[in-house]
Amino acid sequence: MLIRPHDTGTDEEQWRSFVRSQGFGQLAVAGTGDVPIVVPTQFVLRNDDVVFHLAKPNPVFEALEATPRGVLSVAGDWAYIPGAWKAIGDEDPSRGIPTTYYAAVQLIGAIEVIDDVDRIAAILRAQLADVEPVDGGLVDPAEHAAQFRVIRGIRLSIDEVRAKFKFGGNFAAEHRAVVIERLNSRAGPGDHAAAARVPRG
Repeated sequence: MLIRPHDTGTDEEQWRSFVRSQGFGQLAVAGTGDVPIVVPTQFVLRNDDVVFHLAKPNPVFEALEATPRGVLSVAGDWAYIPGAWKAIGDEDPSRGIPTTYYAAVQLIGAIEVIDDVDRIAAILRAQLADVEPVDGGLVDPAEHAAQFRVIRGIRLSIDEVRAKFKFGGNFAAEHRAVVIERLNSRAGPGDHAAAARVPRG
């Protein structure tokens, strides 16, 4: 993905907190076909790896036999910015250039397929801890070990990160302030999240 200097983000914690907040992405593996295998999935970021599970019949496992590397692509906090929103003062709104603000992070690395029941149980615990209330009352995943035969765990060890935060960093602070105000006023899906990411000052 193209990442211009003004869209690179601020630091490592920025992309990590974004990835954690999303918790859902697209795993892409090259495999041997004419197009990559792309799998939507929930996941958990743990330090420098990502873990999740998939059903055994998923075609991604055949692709991983040929290419045991992949990309987990996570995108969100997107909002359409009408061209007229960028006009301030006596600027002509009809000459504004529309765009879309968004965050996108690609986590790239080697992928390990996990069939060990204890490690699968650990992955399921991590995923549940990420989304279930602490007092949710669910039994430990190991209680469902008989069903582990139909799933496999995945661990992606991150060795490269591509992070893009496209939120008007190439515009003057006065323009960004207007966009923030209009995003918050419109209050559509993603507008508040996008507004919160637009650089202040």
